[in-house]
Amino acid sequence: MDKSRPAYSLKAPGATGGGASVRLPGRGFPGIDSRLVVPEVTRDEIIGGRRVVASPAQMPHAKQHGELSYVLRAHVAPGYVMPVDLLTRHDIKSDFASDSCVVRDGLDPATGTRYLEELAFEIVSEQTERDVSDKAVKMHRRGVRRIFALMLKARQVCEWSPESRSWHPVGASITDHCLAAPLPSAALLDAAEADNAVAEALIAKGNPVLRKQEAAAKNAGHSEGLAEGQAESILKILAARGLAVNATQRQQILLCRDPERLDLWLSRAVLVSSADEVLAAV
Repeated sequence: MDKSRPAYSLKAPGATGGGASVRLPGRGFPGIDSRLVVPEVTRDEIIGGRRVVASPAQMPHAKQHGELSYVLRAHVAPGYVMPVDLLTRHDIKSDFASDSCVVRDGLDPATGTRYLEELAFEIVSEQTERDVSDKAVKMHRRGVRRIFALMLKARQVCEWSPESRSWHPVGASITDHCLAAPLPSAALLDAAEADNAVAEALIAKGNPVLRKQEAAAKNAGHSEGLAEGQAESILKILAARGLAVNATQRQQILLCRDPERLDLWLSRAVLVSSADEVLAAV
């Protein structure tokens, strides 16, 4: 931390930005985009008047941040976006960011500025429990509906409980109207589960590429079924006419997937006097 920089004045909100419509009894909030810190220049955050340096991450935190963004982005419902490291002025003495969050896209007509985040996610590796809990208290008070923490050392996903002022493990998945599909808890901590969850979420959202692949697979399955049906018909006709078919010929007919060749064999089967004539080259 640069001790030579002047201390921040915490007596009044910043001069710019709007705010969410949430209010405490007898007290207003500064605009969510008004600043106590200088974004994209310093690494400082202010939590309850305490200056905290948001240090560059080491591998466990950095890796998990990437995985969180990957999974969360796929699950965000239409009309919402997923910013990372988004600074929010949570109260007079607090100006800090969550690791990732979910926010309604566009501008809040009540304020003329962006919407307040609805879901917030924190990755807890070397971060102190005091800091993440202090953040949760202030985010909830500001109006953030749900706050989650990925506890890397415990390998748990937890949600903040404002009633008990503590963290509680979530169930098998997180369900919310901001999400297009339930977000599996395991997918936030395990790379293999993350891939599966992303695929499921994209299917649930009607991703056009996956829809095209699904249609192609169905068409391929349909064509496969038609070919199998034609092959079985050829063998039935030959059997009904008392024409012997050896194992090699049977295998050749059953494995063929060329519709034109199968049509030819089918027409021959009702006329020829042996299986060899059915399979003879044109």
